Amino acid sequence: MDRATISADHAAPPGRADPLGDQAGPGRQPATVPRPPGGTGGRLLRFALANITRRRERFVLSTAGIGLAVMAVIVVRTISVGFASSGSASLADVLHGNPLWVVPADGVRYDPGAGTLIAKGVPPPLRLPAGWHAQRAVSGVWDSPGGELGLLGTTVPGGHAVLGSAAALALRTQPGRTVTIGGHRLTVSVSGTGKLVSVPVAAAEPVIGTHGWWTVAPPAADRGRTDLGQLLARASGLPWASDPARHPAAGGPGLIYDTTGTSAGLTFAQRFSALFSGRVTSSALGLVSTVGLILGFVIAVSSFLASVQERRREFGIMSSIGLADEVLYFFLVESGIVFLVAYLAGALAAGAALALVVPGLASLGSWLQASGIVAAYLPAMAIIGALVPVHRLLQQRPVALLAETS
Repeated sequence: MDRATISADHAAPPGRADPLGDQAGPGRQPATVPRPPGGTGGRLLRFALANITRRRERFVLSTAGIGLAVMAVIVVRTISVGFASSGSASLADVLHGNPLWVVPADGVRYDPGAGTLIAKGVPPPLRLPAGWHAQRAVSGVWDSPGGELGLLGTTVPGGHAVLGSAAALALRTQPGRTVTIGGHRLTVSVSGTGKLVSVPVAAAEPVIGTHGWWTVAPPAADRGRTDLGQLLARASGLPWASDPARHPAAGGPGLIYDTTGTSAGLTFAQRFSALFSGRVTSSALGLVSTVGLILGFVIAVSSFLASVQERRREFGIMSSIGLADEVLYFFLVESGIVFLVAYLAGALAAGAALALVVPGLASLGSWLQASGIVAAYLPAMAIIGALVPVHRLLQQRPVALLAETS
């Protein structure tokens, strides 16, 4: 038999792989390994979703734990933003554009029910530089027919009352109608959205007394000066401050707040709002939300560690054939899915809870702002949640992973 006959007899049958397929020759095509359709990202996503489907109970428990933590943080942050907005609005109601605010020795407080600042004492005696103008205001809580409302006696024209939309709704009144306060019949107008009722001082004093403050304006020629607080302090003998965090000294005569200028790039109004926000986040409620977020993260890491323990053999095989990086990418994708679902569920639950419990402090804008703050934490938490179990896994040799489960 000649050489040609022998070559023909040893040719691979049609439809069967040629063991020498890696050698190029006439009519031969190199053997290829079929790959699943889609790119690497698509394969990792399908792999992660398949694992989540196989372990539905763990996925539900993990997302529920993280979602509850996210809900707690968003609720606290939304209330914090709402308080900051209320504080800023209350300060604007007090100042009426005047740069100086003179408070009594006992200071002021914010009443969340009435949604306004309340003086804790009578205004201190005040001496003014020549040409300056001061306006006394009284403040308190009015037990109105529609519930507790903030009442401010200030520079409202006689015979008029300016109501926030929430106050008008509580009193069931509209612009052009009249209300009777302190024996005065006043025509209603609506401005703003709060629960504050602004009336002339003469109408407010019979209802809430004489507790209040001064607002002071310099002459037009001095409006641009940044030392207005010092000038008024020298004339009146009262101490002054440009920091809203400073309180009047106990037993002292009172305090002048100079609201002009900036400190560390923040205006007086911005720092005043930050005080309201900080009181919420530093309170017991803020502490509970922070602890809840930490516990949610621990739940997620524990879930991933348990998943690694269950699938040691599978990942050991992948590592032994050089797919250690794919193990890391897989956990990153699965961690991202868990945290994303938990975040969406927690944010929606927080919005529903806020709308039902504290609708006065929660608005769409404050909820979106709080949700955005919390969303900034999630990428780092998802990456760390995947790296911790994978790091523990890859510290061991693949043969050790296989031997322990065989």
